[in-house]
Amino acid sequence: MDSCKTNKPPPSMAHRKQQPPVFFVWNHILYLYPEGLLSSSGGKDSCYNMMQCVAIGHQIVALANLRPAESRGNIDELDSYMYQTVGYQAIHLYAEAMALPLYCGTIRGTSVETGKMYTECEGDEVEDLYQLLKLIKEKEFVEGVSVGAILSDYQRVRVENVCKRLNLQPLTYLWRQNQEILLKEMISSKIDAIIIKVAAFGLDPEKHLGKTLSEMESCLIELSRKYGVHVCGEGGEYETFTLDCPLFQKRIVVDTSEIITHSADAFAPVAYLRLLQLHLEEKPSIRSSNMLITQSCPCIRTTHTTEDDTPCSQEKGQEGEDAQPIIWKSSRTEFLPTYADAVHLILHSVVEC
Repeated sequence: MDSCKTNKPPPSMAHRKQQPPVFFVWNHILYLYPEGLLSSSGGKDSCYNMMQCVAIGHQIVALANLRPAESRGNIDELDSYMYQTVGYQAIHLYAEAMALPLYCGTIRGTSVETGKMYTECEGDEVEDLYQLLKLIKEKEFVEGVSVGAILSDYQRVRVENVCKRLNLQPLTYLWRQNQEILLKEMISSKIDAIIIKVAAFGLDPEKHLGKTLSEMESCLIELSRKYGVHVCGEGGEYETFTLDCPLFQKRIVVDTSEIITHSADAFAPVAYLRLLQLHLEEKPSIRSSNMLITQSCPCIRTTHTTEDDTPCSQEKGQEGEDAQPIIWKSSRTEFLPTYADAVHLILHSVVEC
């Protein structure tokens, strides 16, 4: 298991103990709709969930990336139930833009255990996630994982399984939220993400690949209302790569790219954008990340579980519409802001501006 880090040194343990609960961030590079879960593309959902986490008061300490094994050749997209890997070549810039360490793992397994529930299974790709998070936990002070899942129970159940085994808590502030509202929030929150994969009726590779969320908003809403396309791509209709957001200290710029056609279907072609050359550029001004986030997020999710909630759907033996994901409630409550604290922080930030 490899790890690649940025030049920014990690804060000392003594310093960390004075900060809000620390969590490990899981970026979209392994995100799967039906395809992937930790996203190798640094997509919009994981980015927006990280913004929600920061707004609540958590601290991001690291990023993780799972990517195809070199033995599989020049493959950008794996046939996987858990991971979407398109764009993984550029994920190091995502980490540099956030000035955070990046840990890289290899997807060696396949989708072996595909039932509603998941138990530890040798050779399953979920175990690659377990090994990567296990490595990170040994090297970093982490208590939880930021997960941008919105709709996939398949992925949720597997993330919960891995986190439970490692005593980590998943944070899923976007879970089961209205996708049309979420998309509007992401755009208004200054998330600049582009479409890097299309796989749905009404989406044209030549026309839509490389377009921003704001450019695609009206099209996606129309396709949703006409044909049932998931506005946020939760059915695997499209994937994104984030170029900029309030969490970034630098902006990612795409210099050259090419369209790779995976399936030339007449009605729903599947194609993706291979990012060939990119670079980072300085942003005009950098202010406190917390202030930027609290100003940018239209709302802060407040779906923490209570003491009476059963923390894991697997323990309840449930799966499906009624199953709820684990939302972390830190045991170190003295560091966890309340909803009232968060609202006060937002208002205070706005007044200062």
